[in-house]
Amino acid sequence: MLHITNKKPAPVSTIMTRPPIVTVMGHIDHGKSTLLDYIRKANVVGGEVGGITQRLTAYEATHKNEKGEEKKITFLDTPGHEAFSKMRSNSAVAADIAILIVSAEDGVKAQTIEAYKAIDSSGIPFVVAINKIDRPNADIERTKQTLTENEIYLEGFGGNTPWVPISAKTGEGVPELLEMVLLIAEMEDLKGDTSLKAEGVVLESHVDAKSGVTATLIIKDGVLKKGMYVTSRGDIAPVRSIENFLGKKIDQAQFSMPVSISGWSDLPKSGSGFNSFLSKADAKKWVDEFREASRENNKNHKINEGAKAGVLRIPVIIKADALGAIDAILHEIKKIQVENVEIKILASGGGSITENDVKLASSDGKGIVLGFGVDADASARSSAERFSVTIATFDIIYKMTEWLAEEMEKRRPRQEVEERMGAAKIIRIFNTEKNSRVVGGKVTEGVINVGDNVKIMRRDFEIGRGKVIELQQQKLKSKQVTEGLEFGAKIDSKQEIAQGDVLEAFEVVKK
Repeated sequence: MLHITNKKPAPVSTIMTRPPIVTVMGHIDHGKSTLLDYIRKANVVGGEVGGITQRLTAYEATHKNEKGEEKKITFLDTPGHEAFSKMRSNSAVAADIAILIVSAEDGVKAQTIEAYKAIDSSGIPFVVAINKIDRPNADIERTKQTLTENEIYLEGFGGNTPWVPISAKTGEGVPELLEMVLLIAEMEDLKGDTSLKAEGVVLESHVDAKSGVTATLIIKDGVLKKGMYVTSRGDIAPVRSIENFLGKKIDQAQFSMPVSISGWSDLPKSGSGFNSFLSKADAKKWVDEFREASRENNKNHKINEGAKAGVLRIPVIIKADALGAIDAILHEIKKIQVENVEIKILASGGGSITENDVKLASSDGKGIVLGFGVDADASARSSAERFSVTIATFDIIYKMTEWLAEEMEKRRPRQEVEERMGAAKIIRIFNTEKNSRVVGGKVTEGVINVGDNVKIMRRDFEIGRGKVIELQQQKLKSKQVTEGLEFGAKIDSKQEIAQGDVLEAFEVVKK
């Protein structure tokens, strides 16, 4: 007998395990880039200005586990210096798992603690990699002790944080570190849904000479396809092409993949979320709603930006080759403290320095345009000369902030201050003329010099001023009389001087 059934086949699940996204964090020279170089068999350090990673990048690696299965891991490389704390926080938001790398030679440093706080505040699990175990001065036990002293408790050492000793240079322990990362990922049960439209985090953005405004995105869930539209806050981009971390064009990308998208309306902010839409209309509606909400928020939170009395406010515009670098620059500028001088950031953005930047800087006094990794075009240079605007470009942030601090000090408003140099009590009056007095006295404090300006004090009140035009000691001319010695002096002054008065010598200095 023939049986007919209307049962439909079971739907294929669109939810699947996704590769972990891993951020590597730690102190400036504890080996993050070296570790990632070893993993991906490429060189990053050699091409860095000043030997410091100054851009957040992302790439995929494949690790073969003990069963022989190939497992993908996406790595985020974050700068280690304290100036890049905002970028590190962004990567912690984007990541599923963190590797906190610590040198077995140096132990915990200030940026180690800062990186740990960023990981802890994000709530993601992490593993400690104790690096440089191949070095003669490596001391794993001492390093574990410094971690404990800073309340980072390792497994077997008072806590439950996993740790692996490694040498990023030789590769010793690196397979075990990757195994640990995959074990944590398995415990976290990371999933992605291929039926969803892609969403995730903007890692960094910059202006490309050929492609325009370009952003690196990390997809946290869903799928991104050519022909879609992506939005981040008030910015939008059509997905005309998708580039993977190797720069290869692909038709679609899914969760845990880092991709590059060009053609943005403006530089999307590092660390901000992104969404994707099938139509331009839907994307534009989302952007318009965000912009309207932002305008209302700005109305309700307007800040009075008036400068304090006696304080010089220097207008500054920042241009950089990547938006992530601007966060780091702003972080460093906040640390500069110069008396009676404030920095007013008029604007910041990506791309080369233009004439419009110069004009904006000139509209609020003699401004400064700072460029990081970018240059100024000819019209900008010409306008800067015309409007008395200073343009300064740099490739290393710390050189930029050093220069800015020096420039602030040069421009700092100076006040004339009278500094007391010495004092003398008048013992005798020898002669009085119309515009001068010849007196005898004794230095009670400091020194009295020929040419000194003096205040004439009577009972702690100033009654007049004069100038020392001649000094004598034991009837011999002298240029200076020091504390404890008696002298004769001719004082250029119309003010009557009496026995018991005090002459206070002073000089006027600018501070």
